[in-house]
Amino acid sequence: MFPVILAFALFLSVSPSSDQEPKEVTSELRISAEGIDHVKRYEGLRLKTYVGLDNPTIGYGHTGYATEYSQITEEMADDLLHKDLAHAQKHVRLLVSVPVTQKQFDALVSFVYNVGIGAFKRSTLLKKLNKGNYAQAATELMRWVHVKGVVIQGLVKRRQSEYDWFTN
Repeated sequence: MFPVILAFALFLSVSPSSDQEPKEVTSELRISAEGIDHVKRYEGLRLKTYVGLDNPTIGYGHTGYATEYSQITEEMADDLLHKDLAHAQKHVRLLVSVPVTQKQFDALVSFVYNVGIGAFKRSTLLKKLNKGNYAQAATELMRWVHVKGVVIQGLVKRRQSEYDWFTN
């Protein structure tokens, strides 16, 4: 019996505390209501098509349905947002191989929604995260603030918010 108690005590002494490592299983997470509100706040709502940085955009940053003459309702914008977020969530769950907290998941979904799945898949952020380097992965968020070589203050604010969510 003594070796079992000793082994259990040894296990407890080397196990990470709950503050050090997330315990959520990524495959079970869904973006929270706060996460959705975060995306809405940073994307903004546009019911008529506008040309964003590269693509015609409508609703909450949706690019797939937008044409130069599109107009939608707020309900349609919400529907498009939820479909787009489902797609982003699916890829975060597929690509992230380490456990994350709800806030980390929300931050990652917001990030993927904004930069795209391909960029996330190729990112150093994902590589560091999947190696368990949570702090280094969070720092990588702050590198994604440029468009065509120019720092965009809106992206600086968004990434700071995602960083704060990811690290708290």
